[in-house]
Amino acid sequence: MSSDDKIRELMEMRKKARLGGGERRIESQHKKGKYTARERIALLLDEGSFEEFDMFVSHRTVDFGLDKQAYLSDGVVTGYGTIDGRLVYIFSQDFTVFGGSLSEMYAQKICKVMDKAMKVGAPVIGINDSGGARIQEGVKSLGGYADIFQKNIMASGVVPQISAIFGPCAGGAVYSPALTDFTIMSKGTSFMFVTGPKVVKTVTGETVTEEELGGASVHGAKSGVTHFIADDEEEGILLIRKLLSYLPQNNLEDPPQTECDDPIDRLDDELNYIIPEEPNKPYDVKDVIASVVDYNEFLEVHRNYAQNIVVGFAKFNGMPVGIVANQPNYLAGVLDINSSRKAARFVRFCDAFNIPLVTLVDVPGFLPGTAQEYGGIIIHGAKLLFAYGEATVPKITIILRKAYGGAYDVMSSKHLRGDINYAWPNSEIAVMGPKGAIEVLHSKELKEIEDEHEKALFIAKKEDEYKRKFANPYVAAKYGYIDDVIEPRNTRFRIIRALQMLSTKKDVNPPKKHSNLPL
Repeated sequence: MSSDDKIRELMEMRKKARLGGGERRIESQHKKGKYTARERIALLLDEGSFEEFDMFVSHRTVDFGLDKQAYLSDGVVTGYGTIDGRLVYIFSQDFTVFGGSLSEMYAQKICKVMDKAMKVGAPVIGINDSGGARIQEGVKSLGGYADIFQKNIMASGVVPQISAIFGPCAGGAVYSPALTDFTIMSKGTSFMFVTGPKVVKTVTGETVTEEELGGASVHGAKSGVTHFIADDEEEGILLIRKLLSYLPQNNLEDPPQTECDDPIDRLDDELNYIIPEEPNKPYDVKDVIASVVDYNEFLEVHRNYAQNIVVGFAKFNGMPVGIVANQPNYLAGVLDINSSRKAARFVRFCDAFNIPLVTLVDVPGFLPGTAQEYGGIIIHGAKLLFAYGEATVPKITIILRKAYGGAYDVMSSKHLRGDINYAWPNSEIAVMGPKGAIEVLHSKELKEIEDEHEKALFIAKKEDEYKRKFANPYVAAKYGYIDDVIEPRNTRFRIIRALQMLSTKKDVNPPKKHSNLPL
C-alpha cells in the first residue's frame, strides 16, 4: 500500500469509529432526546480541544456471535480536553454500541484516563449511558467494574470526579458514580438503580416504573444519590462547566481565583431587618447568601434533598468558598439524619480540595422523635460534627439567630477549630430556647401559680431574664467563643477580610492511616 492508501485507510477507520453503532442507532438515540457520546463531549469541552485515546480498541470476545460484531472504540469514548482553558479528562459511554454495556476493554479505556488524570492532577468527568455489564463477557465485565471502582477510590480526594447520568445506569454501573464527588441526572432520560423494575417485581412483588424506582426526581429529593437535576442534557453540561469553575484541578492546588469588581464593602441595609422579630417566624437563608456573595451568585448543591440545610458554592471577592447554612424556611432549620449526612459530605469535599468554608447558623437543635433515634441520628449527627472538627481549611462561622444545644457545637463552633466566629446582635446562643429553659428551671414555681394571666406574666419576665443572662451573643463573646458581634449589613465585608487573613492558614491533624468516621 502506498502512503496515500494508508492515510485513506486511517481516515476510513476514524470515520467508522466516530459512527459508533451506526446511523440507525444514532437516529434512535436522538429520538429519545439524547445526544451521542461524541456529541456530549463536543458540547462540554472547549471547541477543538478534545484529544481522543483508544479510538481503535475493540472487544476480544468470540462467544455468542460477538466475533462477528466488533465496533471500534467498543462503546466508550475517552480522552482529554479543556473547559475554560483548564485540563480535564473524560469518558463518555456510547449507548449505540451494545447498549453502552461494559466490557473488559471498555473498562481498561476508562481506567487509562483515570490513571492519567491522577498522574497529571486534573479532574475526571464520566458521562454515563449504559445498560450495565456486557453479559457475554461474564466475569471479565464484572472485573472491569471493580477495576474502575478501585480507581475511583484512589482518586477520591486527589482529583475532582464528576458523573453525569444521561441514560440508564443500572446494576454494578451505579457504584462508580456513587463513589465520585458529584452526580448530575437529567429529567426523563436518566435512571439509576441496583436492580430494575422487572427484578423488583419478581423478588418483592412490587410494581414500579423506571422513573418511580430510580429517576432524577427520586434520587434528587428522596435518596440524595444525585446532587443536581438538569431539565435536559444541555443544562447538565452547563452545570458541569459551572461547577468546575469553583474547583481546583487537584488536592495540591488552591481553587481558581477570578477578577471581581463587586465591591468588598458593599452594604445591604436589608440584612439588618431580615431576621423576623418573632423568634419562631421563618425566613429564607438563601436571601442572606445572595446578599453577601459576589454578584448574588450561588450554585446550590443537593437543592431538593434535606432542604432544612443549604449547601453550595459561591465566591467572595473572586475567592471560591463552600457555604453551609441552616434553612429556617424548612423544618425550622433543624438538624436531622439527612441534613447531617448532606452537610457532612459537602464539608469533607471542601476540606479535601482546599475550599474555605463559610457557615451560616440558625439552628434550634436536632430533630427529636423515635424515627430519628431509631434511624441513628446520633451517628449521623456525629458525621457532621466529625467533618467540621477534622477540616483544616479556613472556617468562618456567622450565627444569624439561634444556636441551641449540641447543634451549636456541631455547626462549626469555635470549639471545633472554627477560625473566625461572628454573631449578629439578635442571635441567641444557649443550651435551649427561652421557653423550654423556663419550663425546666422554674417548673416548681409554675406549678404553684394557678392564675393563667399571672403565669403568663411570670414566664415573660423569666424569658427576658434568661435572654439577658444566657441567650445572647455577648455571653459567648465574653468567653472568646465569638470573636465579634457584627452589624448584619457588614457581613460581606467581614467575611472577605477574614478570608484574606486566613489565606495562608496552616493546620494539621495527627499522623494516622485514616480516621474512623462514624459511618
